[in-house]
Amino acid sequence: MRDFYPPIEPYESGLLDVGGGDRIYWETCGNPDGAPAVFLHGGPGGGLLPDHRRFFDPAKYRVVLFDQRGCGRSIPHAGDHAVSLEHNTTPHLVADIERLREHLGIDRWLVFGGSWGSTLALAYAQAHPDRVAAMVLRGVYLVRRSDEAWAFTPTGAAHLFPAEWEAFRDAVPPAERDDLLAAYGRRLVDPDPAVHMPAARALMDWEMAANTLLPVTPPELDDAVVLAFARILHHYIAGGGFLPAEGLLAGVDRIRHIPAVIVNGRYDMKTPLDQAWDLHRAWPEAEFHIVEDAGHGGSEPGTRDRLITATDAFAAHFSTTWAPPHPPHKSLR
Repeated sequence: MRDFYPPIEPYESGLLDVGGGDRIYWETCGNPDGAPAVFLHGGPGGGLLPDHRRFFDPAKYRVVLFDQRGCGRSIPHAGDHAVSLEHNTTPHLVADIERLREHLGIDRWLVFGGSWGSTLALAYAQAHPDRVAAMVLRGVYLVRRSDEAWAFTPTGAAHLFPAEWEAFRDAVPPAERDDLLAAYGRRLVDPDPAVHMPAARALMDWEMAANTLLPVTPPELDDAVVLAFARILHHYIAGGGFLPAEGLLAGVDRIRHIPAVIVNGRYDMKTPLDQAWDLHRAWPEAEFHIVEDAGHGGSEPGTRDRLITATDAFAAHFSTTWAPPHPPHKSLR
């Protein structure tokens, strides 16, 4: 069972101006002459964590990580209720990734994304397939109506987390519970902290409830982090992920030539396995792994093992043209 690579600090970082007043925080770690890889964090609105650097062999990879618009160390921060989210959409984030690649002088790179990061990875690869050398996707999130119904109506994950669901539901009055997302949206846009902060906390608590197979102690987060996460998450859900009307599966033909590994926990209650399965069916050329003893979290042992095995294998196939001839392992179907 593969463990994380040891903790590592960036050797370079900065703020990249992406227009409209937004500047995204980025950092690079590992080997400056290694295989380029970009890590796309979850959420949306989640921001980077130090362990995100540790999915990659630091001797073999030049790892690029960044905080998406409005969160982490990017500015302006959506924890300030006055900050607009108008220019925070998937096309904006895809353009940010491409601008960062150009800024760092990278020709092609491995794209690694989990949860919302998998959504963004697929959107980026379909927009810029010639810039993607390989892909590693975890906890696939397709942002379809059925996927949101699982997360935010009583017919889905609520059956497995009834106490947590009741706390989420009961944060709004009974008269508004027929559309919880709309009710939360009204509260999150209210400028009064006495209104928007309890809603943000309740939404964050529900999001964290189903994150891993076995319960873990949730992190203590300050109000700005919680509000940024809740505002950005709700903004994207309300906007249907700001994806093409036909969805991400319709664009698989543009990327099926890219070597890829898809990993999903059998008991993922945030992005249930059917989403990864549907992607696998549309993209059988991609390697597909079900982790039998895992939920949604990327750090769960079985999932972590599969992810690091994938990045190690792609690094072994690295060449100056970043053109590994085939996915590194036989697909599990």
